[in-house]
Amino acid sequence: MNRVILALLLLTGACAQHVATGSQEPDNQTGVRVDAQQIQQLETEARALARTEGCSQAGQCRTAPVGDRPCGGPRDFVVYCAVTTDTVALFSKLEELKRAEQEYNRAHGLVSTCELRMPPETQLIGTTCRAR
Repeated sequence: MNRVILALLLLTGACAQHVATGSQEPDNQTGVRVDAQQIQQLETEARALARTEGCSQAGQCRTAPVGDRPCGGPRDFVVYCAVTTDTVALFSKLEELKRAEQEYNRAHGLVSTCELRMPPETQLIGTTCRAR
C-alpha cells in the first residue's frame, strides 16, 4: 500500500514538473509537438470569438466547454451571446483547442482528478451575458 502511494506521489510530481516547464516532448505515437504556449494562444483566440454583448433575452446567453482535462471533460467554460457570436468559428476554435490539449496531456502523461464539472448558469445584465 505504501509503495502504491509513493508511486502515485512520484507520478504526480513528474506531471507537475512537465506542466511548470512547458516541456515540448513529442508524443511518441504521433510525433506532434504541442506546448503550453500554443494551448494558451488557442484559448485566447477562442475567448475572443465568444461575444458576450448584444443579447436582449437571458435565453440567448449560452456556455461552451473549453479545453480538455487529462481525466476527460472540459477544463473550463466560456459564456457567449448566441445572437452576436459566430458560433461556427467559436466551436471550431474550441475543438482545435480541445484536440491540442488532449495531445499535450497524452504526450506528457498528465493526470487529473475526475470530478464532473457542470457549466455555469448564465445571466443577462443589460445586454451582456455573464456567468452567475
